[in-house]
Amino acid sequence: MSVLVITKFSGDTATFRQGLEERTAEFQKVVGAAQAQGCLHHQFGIGDGFALVVDEWESVEQFQQFFADPELQAFIASTGVSPEPPEIIVAEALAVTKH
Repeated sequence: MSVLVITKFSGDTATFRQGLEERTAEFQKVVGAAQAQGCLHHQFGIGDGFALVVDEWESVEQFQQFFADPELQAFIASTGVSPEPPEIIVAEALAVTKH
């Protein structure tokens, strides 16, 4: 069973958005590394004063291992988000079935 992982970072969303546009290759490298470690789906979002990362992972353990990487943490710190720990929500992914 897969899990949805929603990570909410507070911070400078203009800098984050600019980074997505100007550092596309770096962001794609991170996404590729996540997929190689069990990430099934990945998407970014921006709200009022926060950035979201919405992922589906094969397991929460795979996400935790990926997220703990010091190189990833250094990259995240360079994107304009707050250095404070993000809010992380983990939920079981459910599928809609026909009856």
